[in-house]
Amino acid sequence: MFIILFFVVALVAWSLHLMENAVKQREFSLMLAGGLVAASAVAMVAVYFLMGHYMGYMSEMAALRQQF
Repeated sequence: MFIILFFVVALVAWSLHLMENAVKQREFSLMLAGGLVAASAVAMVAVYFLMGHYMGYMSEMAALRQQF
């Protein structure tokens, strides 16, 4: 969990760095790259939570299957 959190924080920091440079240089491509990096950080968090819920569901189903 901490590794994923570290990567997400690093991606957000990189995204902000790209966007700051985009404003300074008035460069649209850097702003677009920063937005894409931020979107990848959001997607990484979303996949983490979805997989957590899925694994919880699967373990619950396995426990129910063992009861019968």
